Amino acid sequence: MTLTATETSFKAPSSTALIVEEINFLRREKNAVILAHYYQESDIQDLADFVGDSLDLSRKAKSTDAEVILFCGVHFMAETAKILNPNKTVLIPDLEAGCTLSDDCPADEFEQFRSKYSDHFVVSYINCSAAVKAQSDLICTSSNAVDLINKLPKDRQILFAPDKNLGRWVEKQSNRKLTLWPGSCYVHEAFSEEALLKLITKNPDAEVIAHPECEQNLLDLANFIGSTSKLLERSKISSSKEFIVLTEPGILHQMRNQVPDKLFIEVPGMDGCSCNACPYMRLNTLEKVRDALLTMSPKIEIDEGIRLKALEPIKRMLEMSN
Repeated sequence: MTLTATETSFKAPSSTALIVEEINFLRREKNAVILAHYYQESDIQDLADFVGDSLDLSRKAKSTDAEVILFCGVHFMAETAKILNPNKTVLIPDLEAGCTLSDDCPADEFEQFRSKYSDHFVVSYINCSAAVKAQSDLICTSSNAVDLINKLPKDRQILFAPDKNLGRWVEKQSNRKLTLWPGSCYVHEAFSEEALLKLITKNPDAEVIAHPECEQNLLDLANFIGSTSKLLERSKISSSKEFIVLTEPGILHQMRNQVPDKLFIEVPGMDGCSCNACPYMRLNTLEKVRDALLTMSPKIEIDEGIRLKALEPIKRMLEMSN
């Protein structure tokens, strides 16, 4: 198929197959790499050059030789890619793809909170804005948070932000007392304990696996707790043939692809809703991926002063995670 970036066929209604073909052409033409988080829709995961969790994608963003990074995720993830790659063009399919957890920690309010604990070492979960990262000493992800905290001196007081549920789980796993910013991910708080108990009763042989952003009452019912990538790995190595999965349901696509002989059961939200599917992740679509490559927008832009301050705790994370 011979196309040019100016052809009107890009703007015309297209079948999924044609849109994917257009994306493939544009990514070659623009020397672009497409990164997708596990929580993206399955069709975006399938066309991505790399699919992963926050830590995996951070590393990939740093190592890519592509001139353009198209980040199919939410805003803070694309910001992280830009922090690590200031000379590359970083795109996001929809600029409104935000994160309630990140939004729950405004930089100005966090600065006031942090000033009360000026002697604390600030560890911030990667699910925060560049401006909050710039106020941090170390960035972590759900996959490496416990390991990083364990590497810090035992007598060091630690402020952990922005997810209180992840922070409490890290406290328990590391046996360290943390000062917690009171933020949370509403998607991971939307799971219904009643629905989970019913699923456990109906599927007594199923292993319950959960993300640590879930609330404690749900984690208490889990057989295994870990980051998105660790949940995926658990589904591969566990002898269990059935899993009840307590995290954003986008990961089930990878689980079913990589372990097709096992059963994966999604937990509904309160009142049977599907509110555990992140609406911000779902703002990204194939059409928006294509249009972002066509127009080279929306671009992620970060004030250079903030970028440089935010870079240091991210670099420290990557160095300590090796």
